[in-house]
This record gives sequence, structure tokens and C-alpha cells, in this order.
Amino acid sequence: MSPSLAMIDNGKKFMWDGQVYAAKEEAGCIQASYQNENFEVRMVEQDGKFLVYTRRVVKAVLLTEP
Repeated sequence: MSPSLAMIDNGKKFMWDGQVYAAKEEAGCIQASYQNENFEVRMVEQDGKFLVYTRRVVKAVLLTEP
């Protein structure tokens, strides 16, 4: 298995979290954890394994003076 590091869904870019989950339930727990931290999440099944892709929109940028 060679998962893509990124995926596009509805024009939005999601990044793979780097883990391969054997069970849908395990991936679902991770998905819920990311959602609790205000991430958008997509779960993908590939070759009988589960991958979790996440994205989070930056809401504010803190600029500092040099």
C-alpha cells in the first residue's frame, strides 16, 4: 500500500495523518478525535485498511514585528 499524502475532496485539500488503521472502528475514534480539535476529516478505505485525512482552515494569522 502506498497512500497519497494529500487528497482533494470537493475542491478542498486534505492531508494524510501518516497512519494506516486496520479497523474502521479504530480510524473512527481517530476521526472523532480530530473533529473535536476542529479539523475537517475524511476517512478512506484502501486495500482493506483505513486512512484518515484532515484539514483545518487558518482563522487568524499572528504577525510579529522583526
